[in-house]
Amino acid sequence: MNMAKSKLVKANEKIAEKVVGTFGKIEDTVVGGYTKMEDAFVDRYLTKDGETVEEAKKRLQQKQL
Repeated sequence: MNMAKSKLVKANEKIAEKVVGTFGKIEDTVVGGYTKMEDAFVDRYLTKDGETVEEAKKRLQQKQL
């Protein structure tokens, strides 16, 4: 009984590691895609003359405070 329980625990740990790893990859992909869209939007509609995307984001963030 103890050996079977140990094998189940190990199998569950492997499954959990795989699920967490896959979730992390999906999360990175989604966040990366969102960031690209956000940067494109800021670049197209919210930057002022000669301002970079990062500078525009900082300016906009300071306006919200």
